[in-house]
Parts: sequence; C-alpha cells; structure tokens
Amino acid sequence: MKNTKYDFTTVVDRKNTNSVKWDFFDDDLPMWVADMDFKVAPKIQEAIVKRASHPIYGYTFIPDELFEAYINWWERRYDFKMSKEEMAYSTGVMSSISAMIKCLTEIGEEILIQSPVYHVFSYFIEDNHRKVLDNELVYENGGYKIDFEDLDEKLSRVNVMILCNPHNPVGKIWSREDLDKIEDLCLKHDVTLISDEIHCDLTNPDVKYNPFRSADNVIRCLSPSKSFNIAGFQSSIVQTQNLELLNKIKTGIHLDNSDSCNVFATTAVIAAYNDSEDWFEELMEVLYENKQIVDEFLTNELPIIKLVQCDATYLLWLDCSKLNVHSKVLCEFLRENQGLFLSPGHEFGGNGKNFLRMNIACPKDLLLQGLYKLKSGIITYKTFNK
Repeated sequence: MKNTKYDFTTVVDRKNTNSVKWDFFDDDLPMWVADMDFKVAPKIQEAIVKRASHPIYGYTFIPDELFEAYINWWERRYDFKMSKEEMAYSTGVMSSISAMIKCLTEIGEEILIQSPVYHVFSYFIEDNHRKVLDNELVYENGGYKIDFEDLDEKLSRVNVMILCNPHNPVGKIWSREDLDKIEDLCLKHDVTLISDEIHCDLTNPDVKYNPFRSADNVIRCLSPSKSFNIAGFQSSIVQTQNLELLNKIKTGIHLDNSDSCNVFATTAVIAAYNDSEDWFEELMEVLYENKQIVDEFLTNELPIIKLVQCDATYLLWLDCSKLNVHSKVLCEFLRENQGLFLSPGHEFGGNGKNFLRMNIACPKDLLLQGLYKLKSGIITYKTFNK
C-alpha cells in the first residue's frame, strides 16, 4: 500500500488480555476465530477513552444516534434506505438469531441452512431443540453454488431459513439473481428468511455487495463488529420492514435479556460508522493484499492446497482435498507440529472435511509466519504419512 495514514503493520501483543483468540488455547499462532489483529481505528479508541474518563458506568439506553449511524452508513455505501422504526437492538447477531429461532419456530421444527456454513448456526438450532435441514452447497470448478431444485423442495418443509451473505466460510457474495431466487422461493413457501450479513462490508475492491431487497419475509442481522474489529463490545441490530414481525422479534430478544447495551457499545459503533470510514477503506486494501499474498504463496510454494475464490470476508477457505486427510486430523497435526491454529473445515458441515479456514486479518509479518508454518506442517505431514 502507498500513502497509508493508519498502522496496519505493527504486531500487537494480545497475550494476557483475556483474548479468546490468543489466550484461550496455548498456540503460537492462532488464525482461526474471526477477529482481527490490527489496531482499532483511532477515532474509536479516542471515543472510548473519552467516555471512560467519566467516572460512572451505569445502565445505558440506546440513543437515536446509533440507529442514525447505521442508517447513514447503509444509505451512503449501499444506497439502501432503512428507518429507526424497522430496527431492533441486540447484543449480537447470534443472540438475535437464537432469539428468533425460539420466537419464530416451535420445538422439534426443522430450520434450513446451507452448509458448509458458520457452525454456530447448527449449534444454536440444536441447542434450542430444533433440527437442522441442510441445503448443501454444490462445490464445482473451485467454487460454490446453490442447488435451487433441492432448496425449493426443502423450503416446503420449514418456516425459517438462515442465510449467510457474504457466506462464511466460503467467502462468496450471493449474486442479485441468486438472492431474488431465494426470496421468491421463500415467498412461495411462506418461509421467513433470516439473513446474517455481518461480513457484508468486507469485500474485495472490485466486487459489489448485494443487500437483500426489503421484503416482508426478510430479516437482516447487521453489525460493525467484523468491519471495525469491535466484537468485544457486543452490539448489533435486526432490521426488517415487517413491523409485526419486528415486534415479535423484539419480544424474543427482550425475553433473552439481549436488548440492553453496555456502557461503551454505542460509543464504539457511532465512532466507527460516523468517523472511521477512511480507516476502513485502508483496511479493505490491506485485506485484499493479504489475499493476494496467500494466493501467490499457495500457487508457488504449496500448490497441493488450493484457495477457493473469495469475494468477501477475511476468512479464506483452503481446499486440502489432495492431501486425502480429514480436516480435524490435519488441523490437530498443524497445532501440535507448528503451533498453527486454523479452523477445521468439518465443523462447518457439507464437504468441509476437505478444507481448512484461515483468518488472514493480521499484519503481513504474522501472515507470512502462518503461511510458512502451514508449508512446513504440510511437508512434515506428508513425510510422516507416505
């Protein structure tokens, strides 16, 4: 990058900060859970420090300014118009989804997902005593697509579908044509569509994100937590133009006690959306450069592993099928042999047993360390398993 204003190169020591990524497990280089190893945008830190200087941290309500920050961001970047009346606050996207599972379905019902997909969807469905119905994505020619014939049949059996857009872990932005087909099929079968769009800002420079059009059966889950690396503040919203549905969701979120915010959450979100867009623009360039580094490295240094084309997110989906080893076994070997922690693909369902997920949202020095650890680990594994 040229003429950078912000620091995306310093490696910050996160040990002993109660970091899930760096302290929960004893690994040399964790590249799994979806948070970034970049310093937060200065305006966010300044706003938090300013709020922290006030000596009382009591109960806090959600100000209109937070909803306005979302509204302005989405209109400015995506030409998508929302109103405060269409929005509900929640402590997190998965908190919202858990509440919606309970208030929109009954115990024992099936809920449709598309694997390989963020594994917590399945956990929350099953933990809430519902059943997973899988419209497994089709993997061909190094990319994924939707089996719409299978989707049509399975939507006839459910009341709720959970979509991931952009899709985690495969990094795909669903096309306008795909989204329209999904919406039409959900309308045909009277299915409520929950769209997890938490990674939507994090696109490649030449790719445009497609938000769902507003429709009475669509619920969108939004948060700046991934885009600005502020997941620790626990803040998100749910948005739908169906106000009757929204009121039911608000009740569900309230019953789960997930509609209150901590004293710093709104400060962080407002500073992110209102004051940190230039930082975010540089971040997207850094992430795209990191993707190119990985692609070039695998092509030249480790061609046995293939990078699935990634339109969005900072999570790369690595095709390790030529190694003929289950992802759980390979992941454990890399941790034990190299101290490198990637996410085993089998956790995401579908054909994930042949893949690893790699978080590349880190300074270049850490990224290169991770790539060389991956190469060394794969060479060692092949040597041991001739």
